[in-house]
Amino acid sequence: MIEQIQDLPAGTVGFRVHGQVTADDYERVIVPDVEAAFALNRKLRLIYVTASDFIGFDPGAMWDDARLGMRHWSSWDRVALVTDIPWLRATATAMGFAVPADFRLFQQDEEGKAKAWIAEPAA
Repeated sequence: MIEQIQDLPAGTVGFRVHGQVTADDYERVIVPDVEAAFALNRKLRLIYVTASDFIGFDPGAMWDDARLGMRHWSSWDRVALVTDIPWLRATATAMGFAVPADFRLFQQDEEGKAKAWIAEPAA
């Protein structure tokens, strides 16, 4: 399941993921929200938080995520990932260089810090 994170600055979208995230979750929540935000903004910021009950992504969700990222390849400004899940942190650390944005990884207890960073004015 995916829920929107509310009260973020303009030009920022945020999601908290729970349980097993499916392609249907992506297509119902993330894709329409991100596409609507891009219709209003040339650049977007994203904060993505894994809840304590997060299990993982099914292959369809991972494919939808990759397609969405590629469709807007040069349009991401900042991306914050908030997670304590070891395999996800390792993957993000190894692949962070491929994220076409200013990317930062935060621990679960640093969600407030991640939100503050995502809201900072551009340098």
